[in-house]
Amino acid sequence: MPTAPQTTDELYEALQANQRRPYGRTRTVTAEELVDAAERFEETLPLVRALLELQEAYTYGSEPRKSPVVFARLLTLFDEQPDAFDENLRHLVFWRFKWVAAALRALPEIPLTSLRQWLTEMRERYEKAGLGLQPYYGQAYRLAAHVGEDEALAFELWAGRTRTRLSDCEACEIGERALYHLAAGDDERALGTWEPVLAGKESCQEEPARSIAHALLPLLRAGHTDRARELHLAGYRGCRRNPSMPGEVGRHLEFCALTGNEARGLELLAENRNLFDEVDSPLELLDFLTGVEVLLRRVEQLGHGELPAAGFPGRTWTVGGLRAEVHGRADDLAARFDARNGTTAHTERRSTRLDRAPLLEALELTLRTRHLDEVAPAAPVVAPAARTAPDLPEPLPELIARARALDERGHPDARACWTELRTRVTARGYTHPDEPAVGPLARLRADLLADEASRLGERDDFTGAAALYEEAAGLYDDAGTPAHAALARAHALLATAEIPPRTSAPAGSGTTPQGPADGADDTPAEVAALTAAHAAMVRLHAESSGLAPYQEARLLRLRATALGLRLQASGSDGHVAAVLDEIGLLHDFATRHDVPGQIAGALILRASTFAISGDLPAAVAETDALLDRLNAHGPAWHLPRALGLRARLRLGAQDAEGAHADLGEALRLAADWPADAVDTARLHADLAEACLRLGRPDEALRHLTRSAELNLRRGDRFDAYCAYSNAATLSLDLGRVEDCIALLDSLLAEPDIAAGEPNDRLVAQLRLTRARALRAGEDLKAATAEFLALAAESAGWDDDPGSHAVIAAETAVLLAEADEFGRAREAADQALAAHARDPRHEALSNCLRELARLQARQQGADGLAGALAFLADAGRVADGARTAGYEAHGRSLDSALAYEYGRVHAYADAYEEALAALEKALALLGEPGPDSDRAGEWAECVRFAAAMEGIYLERPAPALARLDAAVSRLTALGHTDETEPLTSLADRLRDEE
Repeated sequence: MPTAPQTTDELYEALQANQRRPYGRTRTVTAEELVDAAERFEETLPLVRALLELQEAYTYGSEPRKSPVVFARLLTLFDEQPDAFDENLRHLVFWRFKWVAAALRALPEIPLTSLRQWLTEMRERYEKAGLGLQPYYGQAYRLAAHVGEDEALAFELWAGRTRTRLSDCEACEIGERALYHLAAGDDERALGTWEPVLAGKESCQEEPARSIAHALLPLLRAGHTDRARELHLAGYRGCRRNPSMPGEVGRHLEFCALTGNEARGLELLAENRNLFDEVDSPLELLDFLTGVEVLLRRVEQLGHGELPAAGFPGRTWTVGGLRAEVHGRADDLAARFDARNGTTAHTERRSTRLDRAPLLEALELTLRTRHLDEVAPAAPVVAPAARTAPDLPEPLPELIARARALDERGHPDARACWTELRTRVTARGYTHPDEPAVGPLARLRADLLADEASRLGERDDFTGAAALYEEAAGLYDDAGTPAHAALARAHALLATAEIPPRTSAPAGSGTTPQGPADGADDTPAEVAALTAAHAAMVRLHAESSGLAPYQEARLLRLRATALGLRLQASGSDGHVAAVLDEIGLLHDFATRHDVPGQIAGALILRASTFAISGDLPAAVAETDALLDRLNAHGPAWHLPRALGLRARLRLGAQDAEGAHADLGEALRLAADWPADAVDTARLHADLAEACLRLGRPDEALRHLTRSAELNLRRGDRFDAYCAYSNAATLSLDLGRVEDCIALLDSLLAEPDIAAGEPNDRLVAQLRLTRARALRAGEDLKAATAEFLALAAESAGWDDDPGSHAVIAAETAVLLAEADEFGRAREAADQALAAHARDPRHEALSNCLRELARLQARQQGADGLAGALAFLADAGRVADGARTAGYEAHGRSLDSALAYEYGRVHAYADAYEEALAALEKALALLGEPGPDSDRAGEWAECVRFAAAMEGIYLERPAPALARLDAAVSRLTALGHTDETEPLTSLADRLRDEE
């Protein structure tokens, strides 16, 4: 705390500010400092309030040893100066007897007699104060359940009593009753008891998160797997990293372990590593560690004991090492509680959890399914797991010969051979075969470098690819194979030309990546680089002799590719002919020398060139011819890519059904080949787009996540994260809020994402989607915090002010929903300033109108001026959109604005002004037609205007006339659904006449 409060008002403000902080060390330390500050005042009340805040911080910060000490001070003040305690403070004192009872139970060093003495003290205090004893019996039952003796009697004495003002909330008591039935082995009755809490009808600070954690396994045993999955996602978010709920976190880890989600369990364990250090409650720690051990034990049983695991601070842990440590500590805690209690209840309960067998082999919990072999950092997987790797010859000379033969043909299985060779060559003690057919080690090393460069190029790492190709060319020269060297240099030329202009700020500079300077255009530089690369390749081709047909065909293809990329970069029709000429040379040469792979490559390039140039019919015709040839002559591994190309062309022609069929067939054929060879990830991404166009969003979601998984396996993390980002957005659009949040939490925990790699804007997009999901899930506090952080960061995006405008506008709306209209106004002004630089007409208009509505609704006439100021801003945005010729995708900005003027004035009881605004909105909308998509908006305007006129202005006759005319018109046009609200209002007006 920077400065100690000097007045009681400052102290109370500091206490309120501290209460807004999450529970944990920061809040606790601040509460301790505020108690010190409060002791300096002569009044008792400031100290009482500070002690209450400190006890709450200790209780919910999992420090049970300190909570009773603070309460003892409070109780002394209560006894000595009862007049300092008003009715509310008196209530809090008696309420917190229960907190102390819970704290004492959690400490095995406190004798059982002391726990019972405290309950006796509580009973006597309650009786002396004339308070009902149901809360006392509730604590007596909890002690009996903790000890493991006489639970049934204690339960009946508590559950059968009438609740009082000091009873635990309904949600907490429901949870306790359900746990009693669960301990008795009655899952069905427990779940029935829990239902109001699980359904969200009863809740509190700890519920439903606490009950959800305990209900997960009973739900699985009862066959309710879908509900268990949904509640796991929602419930985990309510307890993660919370030092007052470590036992619940442990239950979620246990749930993952028993449903085939061990990898997710390890991910959640890492997210909650703080609990190993922050939980000071032995009872809560025992519950947490037992759940951790269930998970680690399962992972170890599956043969992954050497995986890294997050554990106690001060050292690194493996799964096996951490399990042994957790086992010892948890066993000791259970033994200490049993020794204190004189029973074996805690050891037996712990054994039951540890001995429980998995309930499901595999339950898909999140959109990002992970497996244990993906947890540890590893080299990218080249081939998908679904495909059996090719049988590789054991003798090294045969393997080298096979790799080169397959590589000459462009066969996908060459990759597996090179991977195996790379492993053998880099192994200690490698001896190169002394055989003429194999050639020198320099050539083999060059082969491996060229293969590695090719992989880098596929991941758009053109700088790395160019360097490796140049290194390979030098080794080929050393090995006396100039033709191979020439081909490697041609690859290096193209890779160098593809290196994008440097636009990122230096690492650590504190600035965001920058685009081109104002007025600059980097496209000519890219076009010039590709033109120069093509010219250099032509010269290299002319100077190279001894090229084998497959090598010359490859060089021709590189030349054509360079010109194709130039066309793509420039978009100039003047570049089309040159590309087609080069493709013609390639096709003629490959046909003449019978190089099937390059014949197919030429046809693919030709079809792509027509597509880029906008000649879709020619592109489709070329692709059809390509597919006919591939089906007749092969090579078969080109079929998936060719079908993918035709599918994209069909998507461009709005033939989503045909695209879907092509992509489905492409994926079927792709299963026969390594995923990166046929770009299976791209096929899944394109199929997701086709599914969306066909109105199949759930199917699209599956393909997006599959695309992301495949990109991750081959090391394309940026593309993977983009696919996952799209999947998160789609899941949010589908209303699958918890799925969206769980996916984004998993991604944002990735080390490279947490470090702002591979792209800070992508990370910001992930966070923005998560913030929107939190808002949709009604976690407004967390959503607002994230939006505020994003708004502050995006304010520095000088190259993208439009995004900042949208983020700041959404932030303003969230602040307004929290009644912070001053801060909302500031955020809206930031949005408007950014909008002036990079307009976002519709997004700004929507947010400004919503801000006006919120202020008028929540403040009435007092908020009218502020609401009208927001609407005036929205009017200027609409004027700018009209001047710019912008057409809104949704409602007309002008009619929507007029409608909002009506609503805002209605909230302020200015009904004549509201009616006039609605009349304007109706005039702007115009009469609906038979195919009008504005019929619903028009009908709502009519309804609202009639309500103003007939109810609030008490002029029912014109209101009824308005309604009857509108109903007749809508009915005649076939818009019968839109008439229902109008007829309902008309009936009401007639009844009131």
